Amino acid sequence: MGLKVVSFAIISFSLFLLLASTAKGQSKGVFDVTKYGADKRYHTVTQALTNAWKDACASTNPSKVLIPSGTYSLRKLTLAGPCKAAIELQVSGILKAPVDPNQFSGGHWVNFMYVDKFTLSGSGTFDGQGKVAWSKSTCQKDKDCDSLPMNIRFDFITNALVRDITTRDSKNFHVNVLGCKNLTFQHFTVSAPGESVNTDGIHVGRSTGIYIIDSKISTGDDCISVGDGTEELHITRVTCGPGHGISVGSLGKYPNEKPVSGVFVKNCTISDTTNGVRIKSWPALYGGVASNMHFEDIVMNNVQNPVIIDQVYCPWNQCSLKAPSKVKISDVSFKNIRGTSATPVVVKIACSSSIPCEKVELADIKLAYRGPGGPAKSQCSNVKPIISGIMSAPGC
Repeated sequence: MGLKVVSFAIISFSLFLLLASTAKGQSKGVFDVTKYGADKRYHTVTQALTNAWKDACASTNPSKVLIPSGTYSLRKLTLAGPCKAAIELQVSGILKAPVDPNQFSGGHWVNFMYVDKFTLSGSGTFDGQGKVAWSKSTCQKDKDCDSLPMNIRFDFITNALVRDITTRDSKNFHVNVLGCKNLTFQHFTVSAPGESVNTDGIHVGRSTGIYIIDSKISTGDDCISVGDGTEELHITRVTCGPGHGISVGSLGKYPNEKPVSGVFVKNCTISDTTNGVRIKSWPALYGGVASNMHFEDIVMNNVQNPVIIDQVYCPWNQCSLKAPSKVKISDVSFKNIRGTSATPVVVKIACSSSIPCEKVELADIKLAYRGPGGPAKSQCSNVKPIISGIMSAPGC
């Protein structure tokens, strides 16, 4: 009898140890990286985060991976699904990338991929520590330059939310969105100096149902850039500046680009940028289609080129101007655009001479310019815009 009791006790204790080991770092579905060996002395988190994510992703119940407050170094990392249930990564600390860009291979620092029902939350920061990389970058002048790592990539993510997160000083684009569906950025912050190189805030391509709302983007390139294959992109209550504005394109640079359709930019404020709201395509190269794009209720503060369609986009003379753009642009509206311009041409619609723009509407454009070469004016070529309401800048 006593032997049976002892045996039962041993089995019970063994089962307890087994359960404790499988629940390592877990408390009611929370997988805390500090319980996985995130080194508090050296503040390294790469392996601990990898292991915590693996366990959380395997859970059949909704789970959360937690990075508590503190500062941690993080090497290049991919966090992939598919996961067995909804999963959240809560970042409350500051994650720092390696300073030296040579420590990276490939185009990213942190990559989330193939995850459904994903949330990235917290008050934390992804710090790309990009200053050294910017000084070495040749990408503004050399189209064959070596690519630097982006802070965060979202590849084939569905039904997801990114909220209250900051990305700072990326070596390249801050965020790249590819092949995603139903992904929302809310209260998202991008922070980099205006002189940082090629640091687009959020680049969206070949994705559907992307929402960027109530966010602040300050950077050295486009605040938001829209690549081919983007459908149903909604940008609402975003503050942009410094930077290069909110841009669709550039399009027509590569063969077999997919159409852009359904871009809605509304209730945004753009300040001290080199462009405001812009659609751009390369001349001479490849075809494409961009349609159903609408910019409404936008405030401009000291913005160069506040409203622009540029189908002769050719930075650093990296293209041929011998032939016009082959990208077809149609069904575009700019409504209730108001504020101040830093340049006398406040509206410039320069469309392709071979495929003129169609159904371009300008309504209630109230942009003031008070500098040399004034007053404010507009310029249009290869387009017959529909003009209604107030048009403070004559010329189109």
